Amino acid sequence: MTLKSTPLNHAHRAINARMVDFGGWDMPVNYGSQIEEHLAVRTDVGMFDVAHMCVVDIKGANVRAFLRGLLANNVDKLQVSGKALYSCMLNPEGTVIDDLIVYFINEEWFRLVVNAGTATKDVAWMQAHNEQTGAGLTITQRRDGDTAEGAPMALIAVQGPNARAKVWDVIPGSQAATGEMKPFNVAFVQDTPFGEAMVARTGYTGEDGFEIGVAASQAEALWNALLAAGVKPAGLGARDTLRLEAGMNLYGQDMDESVNPLDAGLAWTIDLVSERDFVGKAALQAKGQNAQFVGLILREKGGVLRAHQKIIAANGDTGEITSGTFSPTMQQAIALARVPMGVNVGDTVHVEIRDKKLAATVVKLPFVRNGKILAA
Repeated sequence: MTLKSTPLNHAHRAINARMVDFGGWDMPVNYGSQIEEHLAVRTDVGMFDVAHMCVVDIKGANVRAFLRGLLANNVDKLQVSGKALYSCMLNPEGTVIDDLIVYFINEEWFRLVVNAGTATKDVAWMQAHNEQTGAGLTITQRRDGDTAEGAPMALIAVQGPNARAKVWDVIPGSQAATGEMKPFNVAFVQDTPFGEAMVARTGYTGEDGFEIGVAASQAEALWNALLAAGVKPAGLGARDTLRLEAGMNLYGQDMDESVNPLDAGLAWTIDLVSERDFVGKAALQAKGQNAQFVGLILREKGGVLRAHQKIIAANGDTGEITSGTFSPTMQQAIALARVPMGVNVGDTVHVEIRDKKLAATVVKLPFVRNGKILAA
């Protein structure tokens, strides 16, 4: 099978990235030291190729009403142009088709960013809902090929305590547009050396920074300019340890179409309070929450926490690790896990690792945020 590649593939290979098959994409896992890349984001600045993710533009007179019924979070929270919202998109059974970010540009244009591996499925689902509801919208994915609605876009994430300053140095006009911008907002910067730049104060690391969208044809130039300014490239390995420390779910690992989002710690992204109906709402209300999503810190030596390891609570009830790693920031083995409802923060549980049952402490997420260790 031929792997898909992002517009930055050549740039990665030019600096000797270690490339791997990531869900059918040829992507960098690291550029030498995953630990150094991780710590650069926590203490300084790093950047990630996220151009495998897919920008989807939805345009037309009924966009807000359409998204009000499609997404589990409530787009009516978006009343100011440039505001962003994190949401799940559910099927009628109330499980997760995808998690995404939606940006409010204007009443006839909302922009979504969806996951790489689910993009084709997501757009097909949106198109089907568009037809079923008679919304009459134009839904355009901006990743693969030119369309009448626009050329392909590529995304680069610049993350870390010094991320904003570096971006301001590299993209003229970006400081004026984003200097006072709060997290989960987006601005469009015109006439930069890289064309129009979409600069969103969002990210997947638990650090401050931007996710920047430019035309795919300009992505390599922007990447190289950031590289020349001292921004450290970081691969999939560091991205995973950073997001896990930050307690952020990964689609396909911590939740998917087999998982109730209430059991995946995503209740905060689901509006069950308003009278608004949405796809999956009735199923969620019927199911309710049946597990908790928590953090674990391993307290005994002899193993590493990994996905699918069994958790045994004090009363004998069981749960499962969904993501696990060794935390470069904390220097401890940590995990995200679904545990029984009766388990509390501070409890000791045991994790089955090969032929051992090792003690771990249940902690509140996140483990690390904005460079600070919050769980111990």
